[in-house]
Amino acid sequence: MKTVQISLNSIDKVKSFVNSITQFDFDFDLISGRYVIDAKSIMGIFSLDLSKPIELAIHAEANTDEILEVIKPYLVE
Repeated sequence: MKTVQISLNSIDKVKSFVNSITQFDFDFDLISGRYVIDAKSIMGIFSLDLSKPIELAIHAEANTDEILEVIKPYLVE
């Protein structure tokens, strides 16, 4: 499992992020405080505070480089 910080501060970003990660068969969780939601759920994402970075947990043993390349626009430097 790998965790990274991402920013989803607009509706368009949320939509394109979900479309980007649904191509993978791995599980993705978004963690904000004590809340953990499925990162492939648009409704779940909108239940979070999107004004600050969110932790993304990627439950994949392989292909993490490919996943990170796809989600690069959302990563917090």
